[in-house]
Amino acid sequence: MPRPAAASLPALDPDSARHSARVAAHLRQAIADHGGWLPFDSWMAQALYAPGLGYYTAGNIKLASPQATAQGIPIAPGDFVTAPELTPLFGQAVARQVAQILADTGTHTVLEFGAGTGALADSVLAALDALGVAAQYRILEVSADLRARQQARLAPYGARVQWLDALPERFAGCVLANEVLDAMPVSLFRWGEDGTVQERGVTLDPAGEFAWQDRPAGGPLARAVAGRMPPLPGYVSEINLQAEAWMQAMGGWLAHGAALLLDYGFPRREYYHPQRASGTLMCHLRHHAHADPLTAPGVQDITAHVDFTAMADAALDAGLQVLGYTSQARFLMNAGLAELLAGHDPADARAYAQLVAPVQKLLSEAEMGELFKVLAVGRGIPSPLRGFVRGDRLAAL
Repeated sequence: MPRPAAASLPALDPDSARHSARVAAHLRQAIADHGGWLPFDSWMAQALYAPGLGYYTAGNIKLASPQATAQGIPIAPGDFVTAPELTPLFGQAVARQVAQILADTGTHTVLEFGAGTGALADSVLAALDALGVAAQYRILEVSADLRARQQARLAPYGARVQWLDALPERFAGCVLANEVLDAMPVSLFRWGEDGTVQERGVTLDPAGEFAWQDRPAGGPLARAVAGRMPPLPGYVSEINLQAEAWMQAMGGWLAHGAALLLDYGFPRREYYHPQRASGTLMCHLRHHAHADPLTAPGVQDITAHVDFTAMADAALDAGLQVLGYTSQARFLMNAGLAELLAGHDPADARAYAQLVAPVQKLLSEAEMGELFKVLAVGRGIPSPLRGFVRGDRLAAL
């Protein structure tokens, strides 16, 4: 089937264009090696994580730097901006929840997955220090260039920050994963007119260009899709079995503590709503969002929203507790964002406006406040987590 037309995107600079051509050649070979058709989860994995080539494993600017701003919001080169880059108040609020988890478990270690520029680690560590919590920080990062940026930014913390090359066999403390689940490779599916589940993959058209093609889904994928929604002929969406496996694996190594998972997504009944008939797949290229993952491979991010019901179910299956689920806005307010903001003097109207602008983006229902959610799972947590004391939506899962 023909691929959708890409949105109007900025032209790639020569280095990025050459890199994308190398990634495209790699993907064409992967398609050939798989008999002319590559399941989309494999395509996404190669486009994002192929050693030395993928978006997250090759050296290119991914995240906006906080130096250049418009109305207090970063607009520097990069493909997208995450909450920690918007304002250190985000990490300071998260740190208050982290401090409670560390106190409740009698531990002192934080483990962050995919730490980006190191902005979240920086603000969390500084805030924990201000609270009198001398935490140790561990980071698992697949991107070599982001790891280098993190090491430069976090150098003042010395040996308190360490980078891991593999998951720990056993961990006690607080786990942070901000916009990690959305970047895990997803399978694409389409309900056929005959009520069967089709898996969407990538092939080559007669001109050698990437194109979509659907094939009957294998048993595990077909059963997983059928167990989550009724047949809707023509309906296209995603299912993230790799993220579910990651959540289940956490049950094996998170011995004592809690994980805070912050990402954009919905509970299942909203995720597979009949009106969301084209799925949630989204790409980010130089701050342009569009829905064509087959363009500019290797130099654009590819993401899908998170089915938080599936994540919670996977945690429960692994023997973990589901400790809370709410919107990012409610979580941040519960954690103390308003009090943190009140600690700044509004007398300098311009400076205060620049401080408030990104906070409004974090909290606004029209922007990140409602789209982003926070899910907490863990083991051995004795008291309710402060980030979920009001507005908990566990019943919605």
